[in-house]
Amino acid sequence: MNLALKSQKPQPSSAKSEFIFENDDFLKTRQKGIKSWLVKHIFYKSNKYFMILFFVLMIISSYLASFIYVIIGKAIDVFPTAQSSQVVSYTFLVLFIGLGSPISGVLARTFREIVAQRIERDVRREFYLSLLGKSQSFHDKQRIGDIMARATNDVRYLNFLISPAIGMIINAGINLIVPIYFIGSTYRLELVLIPLIFSVIFILYLRRFLGRLTPSTVLRRIAFGSMNTILNESLSGIEIVKSMSQEENSIEKYKDSALSYRDIGIEQGDIQAKYLPILLLSVTITIGLTIGVLYNRAGILTVGDILGVIGLLLRLRFPVNASIKSFFMAKEAIVGGNRLLEIMNQSSEIYDADDAITKNIEGALKFENVSFSYPGTQNKVLKNINFEVSEGQTIAIVGTTGSGKTTLTKMISRLYDVDKGRILIDGIDIRKYSLQSLRDQIAYIEQDIFIFSDSILDNITFGRDSTKEQVINVAREAQAHEFIEDLPNQYNTEVGERGVQLSGGERQRIAIARAFLTDPKILVLDDSSSSIDSETEERIQKAIFRVLHGRTTFIITHRLSQIRWADLIIVLSQGEIVNQGSHEYLLKNSKEYQKIFIKRFDKTLDELLGGA
Repeated sequence: MNLALKSQKPQPSSAKSEFIFENDDFLKTRQKGIKSWLVKHIFYKSNKYFMILFFVLMIISSYLASFIYVIIGKAIDVFPTAQSSQVVSYTFLVLFIGLGSPISGVLARTFREIVAQRIERDVRREFYLSLLGKSQSFHDKQRIGDIMARATNDVRYLNFLISPAIGMIINAGINLIVPIYFIGSTYRLELVLIPLIFSVIFILYLRRFLGRLTPSTVLRRIAFGSMNTILNESLSGIEIVKSMSQEENSIEKYKDSALSYRDIGIEQGDIQAKYLPILLLSVTITIGLTIGVLYNRAGILTVGDILGVIGLLLRLRFPVNASIKSFFMAKEAIVGGNRLLEIMNQSSEIYDADDAITKNIEGALKFENVSFSYPGTQNKVLKNINFEVSEGQTIAIVGTTGSGKTTLTKMISRLYDVDKGRILIDGIDIRKYSLQSLRDQIAYIEQDIFIFSDSILDNITFGRDSTKEQVINVAREAQAHEFIEDLPNQYNTEVGERGVQLSGGERQRIAIARAFLTDPKILVLDDSSSSIDSETEERIQKAIFRVLHGRTTFIITHRLSQIRWADLIIVLSQGEIVNQGSHEYLLKNSKEYQKIFIKRFDKTLDELLGGA
């Protein structure tokens, strides 16, 4: 699968994505359902040749494994009076067949395993790309543990579907047919009724058995996802768990989910324990032996013939023994596949227009009557937002917690789409820009910094082709170079999960360097210096001030030192703009603005105005 990004083309309405990749060969079959999707994967490109080879070799293996009983039976009848040359011939024939069957089986399983591994690889990639193509609102509603369970276990079960499940099912089907063929063609035709009656009863019972197994299988996958979610949340929030002495509660919560998973597993085991075809096969073999003895006494069958028939009936053990395991794994895989399609077939609320444009932006920005509420809620986070800024201007956004400051800035890069109104950049509605073009030119530095468990160099570059010199330059600008040089491996130092080996201030400086490197036309600073000491902050502010030149910048902060840079200050309250203007103007005319700074600095209005 080619991984190059390209512009959106029209897709089925249930398959809209923020982006697509070249040659998504599985898009149509995903819409048709699990069967079409799996068949497409199984016979995708060269997979079909491996599956044909597997099928042919399994027929050869089963044919030889059944034929050997016919030969052994004939040899037993011949050996008492046979010449030495006949004995040697039968011996070599048995040896040839005895080697041919397992060799064919090994080759068949090799081809089967190749297809299984390819399918797991392709589905993992397909599911991962689908997750990346979902909008932010989709990810806001997901439980990470459940998504991880789908991405790991459910995908893994699709491997098991091919190897061994489908392989065993095909082999079981062949091993039902081939013995019946040999019994009818080599011995007496009426003897075919014995394995035929067994096969009919076996298939009918198996259908009923799988119907009973399905509900518990679905519940077990759901329970595993819930258990995985609790584990993920406990480990992600381990610092909070320990600091608040909630280990016992966390243990109990995980224990309850594990017990639920166990109980469903016991229910499955109880269904499997009542699997009757094993008993039915024993009865069938007994009937076959009894009829064989009667036919022998009547002179119809020889002792060798009886042994041959019983040997062929014993070949039915494989379908019986394999079916419970293979169909169970197949059922697990089908349930897992449906869980994957449930995610992949969800349409993203944000995607490129059919005629999306790609162009360099200048940074002039305008909000026109913008309103927004998060998906699934009726609460308006933003209400009738109107303002306009020119390219290169700096805009400070202030307001109390929950006033919509961060949400407003996330609308600019279409992490969320407006409910009403529109946002324009350079006079063009942002929904007309391609997402890649738009987001490539906007950078965020947030308070809650995410650092990848990679090297510092990779965290700063993060997908950008950059020279070491460029990285060092932006690190110097972000006041990060000095502490990086003191690390054991400097820029190649691994920082651990979410940058755990770095302090909060160090993580923020790396994030600032990362943003500088993107050379954005629009820059958003969301309380980006909250974890930095005042001395370092002063140096970073000077660096940011230089970087701001020629860029449109949004600053979310309550620091006067940063707010005073702003060409425009917007005051938000409960999702509405209550006032906007310069710092001096707002101190004199905006009660909301006055309230923020009087409370923050514990000064009177006159004192604040005097310091303005």
